Amino acid sequence: MTGPHVIPFLPAYIPVEVCETVGMDPAQPEGVAKCMAAVQADVRDDGVSAPAADVDALRQVVSDARQGGVDLKIVVLPNNPGIDTPLRDIASEVGAANPGATVLALSPSFAGTYSPTIDRVTLEAGQDVAKTGNAALSAKNFVGEISTPDFPWTALTIVLTLGVAAAAALTRVLQVRSKRFAGSGASSAPSAEG
Repeated sequence: MTGPHVIPFLPAYIPVEVCETVGMDPAQPEGVAKCMAAVQADVRDDGVSAPAADVDALRQVVSDARQGGVDLKIVVLPNNPGIDTPLRDIASEVGAANPGATVLALSPSFAGTYSPTIDRVTLEAGQDVAKTGNAALSAKNFVGEISTPDFPWTALTIVLTLGVAAAAALTRVLQVRSKRFAGSGASSAPSAEG
């Protein structure tokens, strides 16, 4: 078999709807690439690339997230792409240009995320609550979900395992003791001969 066994990078599909975010025409030569460059410039500026009506509220969400220790970047598409997966591609491209940042890409019905510091399960949970149709509310919901501490399942598992082991050991000790007691009681009982 010839050729690389591993693709050095995953191809990204950036939808034309990203051009609506920055008010550019996707029909121009290299239109989507230029639109994505404009989105990257917006994000570098203040952490947000969104339609003008949403920018102030989203800047506040980014500021609040930063105070909570999350370097958040937000991209909002005013219309849904044909499928939801391009939003993760947009988030990944913005994340690659902003090392260490957590990125949320939103459209009215979809969300996509990227983060080098937050696990995928938490990101997916955040995405689930970020599909409200209201960009600011969606972003707040996302930040709330990724900032909420998880239940300490590992600690619970350790405590339960130690509890079961202690119960098993105690049961065995009591079992051995009862056999000894039963054995000593049988040998000291008077025998009825005669």
